[in-house]
Amino acid sequence: MPRRPASGAKTQGAAYRLALFDREFLLSPAMRGVRLQVECTKADEALRAWGVRSTIVVFGGSRVRENGPGDQPRWYAEAREFGRIASERGGALHPVAGLRDHVIATGGGPGIMEAACRGAHDVGAPAIGFNIRLPQEQAPNPYTTPALTFQFHYFAIRKLHLAMRARALVVFPGGFGTLDELFELLTLRQTGRLGPVPIILVDEGYWRGLIRWESLEEAGMIAPGELALLRFVGDAAEAWQAIEAALPLHLSR
Repeated sequence: MPRRPASGAKTQGAAYRLALFDREFLLSPAMRGVRLQVECTKADEALRAWGVRSTIVVFGGSRVRENGPGDQPRWYAEAREFGRIASERGGALHPVAGLRDHVIATGGGPGIMEAACRGAHDVGAPAIGFNIRLPQEQAPNPYTTPALTFQFHYFAIRKLHLAMRARALVVFPGGFGTLDELFELLTLRQTGRLGPVPIILVDEGYWRGLIRWESLEEAGMIAPGELALLRFVGDAAEAWQAIEAALPLHLSR
């Protein structure tokens, strides 16, 4: 009579392992779509649990320091002041029916991102950090709310969360990463894929010295009048005034 095959080897194999606990399978190219969905949903559920309905996104250089050279201390101070003003007057500090509006959201790292989150933290308001996993690990700044401090693997999902609740974009001086995020949302505004979100550039001298914006219209690369999608301001107070003027709701509480 033939011996019955032993089942031990079969139950130890990868095929028998529950898919949910099969790390090799979950990290395979075939499951990339699922990983994208999971990464998106995890942050979405946490934001819903906190009642975050809308955000004000703040971009700026990660290399800016509070006691850095040149204009860096001024930029840091203005970003911190903006985080404070927006949190006090925009609805993040005082939820209505469990919903928070205009919560400060950043990339979660140091520099301008830290300063804006610090301003929110100064008045006891939440601040969101959408961190990204990089070859040189980016540590979250100490002022983001722990339950709203995320780490993403996919830039696309991080950008989705930065854009999907944004009611305003405030951009302080920065480098390549800041420009990437600025033009990402500027293009969404230009193409009508993002609602009437004001895009505000703080420190007009820096931004006009960096790019001659009028050249785009003069060369026919953008439609006449599309430069009006950008608003240049000098400081945090002007940035907040521009947001109040642009949004349909009166924000001051």
